[in-house]
Amino acid sequence: MIASEIRQHLFELADNKYRDFQSSLTPTVSSRDFIGVRTPALRAYAKELVKRDDIGEFLADLPHKSFDENQLHAFIISLYKDFDSCIAKVEAFLPYVDNWATCDQMSPKVFAKHKKELLKHIKLWLDSDKTYTVRFGIKMLMEHFLDVDFDLKYPKAVAEIRSDEYYIKMMQAWYFATALAKQYGSVIGFIRDKKLDDWTHNKAIQKSVESYRINDEQKQYLRTLKIKGKVKDR
Repeated sequence: MIASEIRQHLFELADNKYRDFQSSLTPTVSSRDFIGVRTPALRAYAKELVKRDDIGEFLADLPHKSFDENQLHAFIISLYKDFDSCIAKVEAFLPYVDNWATCDQMSPKVFAKHKKELLKHIKLWLDSDKTYTVRFGIKMLMEHFLDVDFDLKYPKAVAEIRSDEYYIKMMQAWYFATALAKQYGSVIGFIRDKKLDDWTHNKAIQKSVESYRINDEQKQYLRTLKIKGKVKDR
């Protein structure tokens, strides 16, 4: 019953112009699957729903019927405060994630307090055959292991991923651009020694050069490392 209740409420919150805009940004999802609920409204609704005793019924109702339900699902489980419950919900949901937006907006805060346990899951996610599970694994390394818990084995793991999937390659590039901003001296060798495939290598440089967190001298050097020739944009 809760799934039907939630779906009805989402339609009440729909904004048709936003629906069309969101659909244009998410080409892997059919335009018919968008309701058009704005992100702040979804986040607010998630805060209400996570308190309900019957929310597990909605979370188990997979696959969902709309992009907006998936977004809501991601926001709800990101609010879980118990690591074991949260990771179980994430693991159950990841196989149904079918777009970059839902993947990237799922960011449980409780993970920051359980990094050792999280790493075990990240290793499995990186080895998955599902695009957005791999993307999520890279994103978790980017969010939680580029500061005090940084280790060269993490960018090495990301660099070793080889995929033709655009949304995996883009996340690899994003990871390295962020890593260069935070750990330049340790990570620049991956770019200098061309440890990524050509497209991802160039995209990582592009994102780095566009970043305000990398200084002009570093940007100038990065530009010299760009691979010239025929590298397809996508």
